[in-house]
Amino acid sequence: MPVTEPTRFQLRLRAPIDEVWHALTDPGALREWLSEYAEVDLPSRYEFWGRYTPDGDRPRQRLLLAEDNVLRFAWTVGGKETVVEIALTEDGDGTSLSFSQSGLPDYTAMLADPDSSLGLMYTFWALSVSNLADHVEGRPLTARCDLTSPLMSKEVRIDAPRGEVYSSIADPAVFTRWFGARIEAETEVGGSWAMGSLESDPAPAKIVDLVPGSKMSLAYQDGVVATWELEDSGGGTKLTFVQSGFSDGKPPYGAWMGWLSGLAELRRFHEVRPWRPLWVDVQLEGAPEGLITLDGK
Repeated sequence: MPVTEPTRFQLRLRAPIDEVWHALTDPGALREWLSEYAEVDLPSRYEFWGRYTPDGDRPRQRLLLAEDNVLRFAWTVGGKETVVEIALTEDGDGTSLSFSQSGLPDYTAMLADPDSSLGLMYTFWALSVSNLADHVEGRPLTARCDLTSPLMSKEVRIDAPRGEVYSSIADPAVFTRWFGARIEAETEVGGSWAMGSLESDPAPAKIVDLVPGSKMSLAYQDGVVATWELEDSGGGTKLTFVQSGFSDGKPPYGAWMGWLSGLAELRRFHEVRPWRPLWVDVQLEGAPEGLITLDGK
């Protein structure tokens, strides 16, 4: 699998830098937002593992640095050593977090094998930092991904009217705003739905079910079906998201973690005022030009 320059991203957190550093380095906090198990003894030990972690049967991290709000550790993933660095800087009353991980496949190689341990890193970290944001900002986590279970169904309550939430899913322009990737779609049953553009996507999904205000289902060419279903819930909306149509022997965890991180941002889009994207910058070598969008940057 070709390896490229380190993957990098930057995000902003509405919490003081000391609280974010504590969340990154306290084992109890790590067990709340990152991993099933965590053991930390700075400056010598930083380990996390368990069912929420790729290759999580045992700890595979080696601490390299933990000082001056910079955390760096080696992590052997899929038999290959990668290096993760997380650096914090003050950003007004909040915190800017810069992330990099070396040794990952480029975008094209990741798409070719998205559920390899290395391929999972992209959406694993997308979901993890979404959960970190909710944790330090005092909000309940949206979801965690159990990498030992083939069950892919999640209920999320969103404090917004059902019609507004439905528009966020069915309207490609609104979807693009909160999801952070460009979406183009023909919003009718049988219409195509693509991440990036309909012109450049050789295998777009098809909309196979569309009930205005209530439901949308996408079917991919590999047989996987993604379904959003909405119900009124105490003045808000209960969203049930399901990914189905795959073999239990090879669940598409990469896509699932990507969708779960998106659900976390969808909640923020409707509930946090003023909303601004969690993500400030994303550098993913090989990603098609125009795919990644950062509305409000």
